[in-house]
Amino acid sequence: MSVKWEKQEGNQGLLTIEVSAEEVNKALDKAFKKIVVQINEPGFRKGKMPRPLFEKKYGVEALYQDALEIVIPDAYSNAIDEAGIEPVDYPEIAGTENFEKGKAFTFTATVTVKPEPKLGAYKGLEVTKLPTEVTDEEVEAQIQEQLAKKAELEIKEDGAIVEGDTAVIDFEGFLGEEAFEGGKGEDYALEIGSGSFIPGFEEQLVGVKAGESKDVVVTFPEEYHAAELAGKEATFKVAVKEVKTKVLPELNDAFAKEIDPEVETLEALRAKIKEQTAEQKKAESEGALRDDLVEKAAENAEMEIPAGMINTELDRMVQEFGQRLQMQGMNLDLYFQFSGQNEEALREQMKADAENRVRVALTLEAIAKAENMEVTEEDITAELDAMAAQFGMTVEQIKTALGGTAILENDIKTKKTVELLVENAKISE
Repeated sequence: MSVKWEKQEGNQGLLTIEVSAEEVNKALDKAFKKIVVQINEPGFRKGKMPRPLFEKKYGVEALYQDALEIVIPDAYSNAIDEAGIEPVDYPEIAGTENFEKGKAFTFTATVTVKPEPKLGAYKGLEVTKLPTEVTDEEVEAQIQEQLAKKAELEIKEDGAIVEGDTAVIDFEGFLGEEAFEGGKGEDYALEIGSGSFIPGFEEQLVGVKAGESKDVVVTFPEEYHAAELAGKEATFKVAVKEVKTKVLPELNDAFAKEIDPEVETLEALRAKIKEQTAEQKKAESEGALRDDLVEKAAENAEMEIPAGMINTELDRMVQEFGQRLQMQGMNLDLYFQFSGQNEEALREQMKADAENRVRVALTLEAIAKAENMEVTEEDITAELDAMAAQFGMTVEQIKTALGGTAILENDIKTKKTVELLVENAKISE
């Protein structure tokens, strides 16, 4: 096999690949073995039709398509290795009409390859570190959040609904005089201020008492998942059957110990929350700092990103999104039904982020190359040992799960590259 690579404009190039006559004939032999088992020929058992008889009856050309499907993938794979290129999209194959038994076969592949960014400034970048100080107000907010989780609901005998109360309601929705499907509920417990109903619904129940009724008029959002309701004004006839208010537990040492058995007093709980929050803020600040530096380095780089790379990243992002939905007991089909979106709209929504991810990845890869960044065996061993300890697995199990160490090596190289950006940055508090 002979291979010729010609770089063209942008990120494209032309591979010219010549396959020997011997390989062509081998592919035809394989194609015949594949096809003949499907043929019932009178006088022969299924799959036993002689090759000469097949070619006389159907023509050798009947094998060409299957033979091409055998020859091209292998030849193309070997050719990109020989040319030392890295395709990022499916190739455009041409010249298949030249395929012929007993003759060398030449075809071309128009290939989109990974771009080589022109790096801008990536050292000495100026960034501001996020503050990590924890205020007493932040600690108190977390205490109050824990109190709210432990709150009990008590029936409000005479009082009107205020924000934070839970109203037990019957309701039915109407478009004009007609009730619409899915707009009816009974004994529904609605926390006022939770934002779980259509915008404007909950606010209109403030001031209503148990035993009273009210017509609540709202307008469905334009992007509402039910197309027949989107943008429409509707009236809900609401009957308030019961009003419940939150009663918070007493804020004392006993409450603190219930929240965290490792502390004895409320002050000890506050101190622990402050320490944990400070650690969290420090991690978030360091993460944000790294993200800022990477984003600035990527902004300073020049590159033309092929559409195929963005589409591949979009595929990955949609898959990740679907996996997160499954963890919440949902799937993409249900999400599309409830949100009124489809996959095309979701991909369009994610497109800018996908392009940015690709830009960042290419920039970091180019910096690593420019800095001759290396990953040592010690680096890999240390990372494998850490992962094994974290997941309670052996190093060999980790390697098997990762399918080798290639992904790990790439991750380590990326981390080292980001650390280089941090070490050379101008950081202000």
